[in-house]
Amino acid sequence: MQARQLLAASISLVAFLALAGYALDAAFADTAMDNLRSRLKNYATAYNGSIDFLRDGSLYIREQSPDARFDVPGGGLYAEVIRPDERWSSMSAEGPVLPVSGPMLGPRQEEFTGPLDMVQIDGSKGQVYRYGQGVIYEPEPGHEIPYTIYVMEDARSLGAQLRVFRSAVWFYLGVTGIFLLLLQTFILQWSLRPLRRVVNELSKVQRGEAQRMSEHHPRELEPLTESINAFIESERENLDRQRNTLADLAHSLKTPLAVLRTQLDSGAGDADLREEFDVQLRRMNNLVSYQLARAASSGHKLFAAPVPIESNAEEIVRGLEKVYASKGVLCEFEIDPNARFYGEPGDLQELLGNLLENAFKWARSRVLLTAKPTAGAGTSKRAGLLLAVDDDGPGIAPEDVAKILQRGVRGDERVQGHGIGLSIVQDLVRGYRGELHVMRSLELQGARFEVTLPPGI
Repeated sequence: MQARQLLAASISLVAFLALAGYALDAAFADTAMDNLRSRLKNYATAYNGSIDFLRDGSLYIREQSPDARFDVPGGGLYAEVIRPDERWSSMSAEGPVLPVSGPMLGPRQEEFTGPLDMVQIDGSKGQVYRYGQGVIYEPEPGHEIPYTIYVMEDARSLGAQLRVFRSAVWFYLGVTGIFLLLLQTFILQWSLRPLRRVVNELSKVQRGEAQRMSEHHPRELEPLTESINAFIESERENLDRQRNTLADLAHSLKTPLAVLRTQLDSGAGDADLREEFDVQLRRMNNLVSYQLARAASSGHKLFAAPVPIESNAEEIVRGLEKVYASKGVLCEFEIDPNARFYGEPGDLQELLGNLLENAFKWARSRVLLTAKPTAGAGTSKRAGLLLAVDDDGPGIAPEDVAKILQRGVRGDERVQGHGIGLSIVQDLVRGYRGELHVMRSLELQGARFEVTLPPGI
């Protein structure tokens, strides 16, 4: 990822610098050309101020040239004054072969052309830029003398300016590009350092050198590391649960198998062996079914779709109302429309089924089911869930709460049951990292079983 980002950023930077260099070069060339035109125009204006005509109408240049190069043969600056019947050239035009003279221009008409081919004083080929200006001289009213001034400059001076500018621009752009490439390499390495640390920590977890990801990461990476930690913990819990289930199953089957072995070794008759085998096989079948059901109800997916509460609760309550029809228990719902259970549908049915059945068993006439979302709604995390079942029964003393949550212990031995429903609830709640609280119901004055499931990641 770092290599791709660095390559993309480098290509973008090089392209930007190339475009910037091209734009600066074009802008400087245009500016230099404008300056050349202005300079040649100034020379033409200076010459125009020194032009005079004698009585016979011939051309006369009164003052010194505006630049010494006009007075040096092949000096690089050339001037021409053209009349319909006369042509004058500066001293610098002696030796080089200049371009063919331009046409006569109208009054105040200007012309800027180039580069035009020429031959230098040493015989080498060259080029010049030429500026022309049309002028009307009026020595007396009604008497006009038209002429045109042309000023030319060797193109090598403009080329030298462009070469110096281009050398400087591309040098500084190159230095800037190298610096920016180094800077963006450092920035990429610095910005991706947290990701490399996450990768290193994950590698340690895979090698067994660490149990989980650390909690010291940038805020943007916290959802990722929290998800990884949650997945690791979920997988570890599933593995422990499978091991415990297999251990419990093996331990449960030891006694029936031992009984069968004893019967075989005792030499009992076929009828007695058949009867004992039937009893022990039924027992082992029940044990296997129970352990598989327990394993199935304990596992859950870490990222599960939301399961509605009300429809599942209604289905369970309809069945319980038939079972406890003689008691005439009425179950009321206070279910928030936004309340959702994020887990296995079977787990929700186990939770509601055991809690509601326990409430129906102990209630005199009323049961209340409450479900509402908890903290997490409106944020990036999914909402948690509060499930509460109240009844108007005798309630549970605080000192008996721990006892009734133990597997196989019933709150009242006179009441039919196996004493495992509430322990299953507690195991399920613990599997979802939630909390189960047992207290007195303030509304119905009986028992209140309250399950709180935390917001998701």
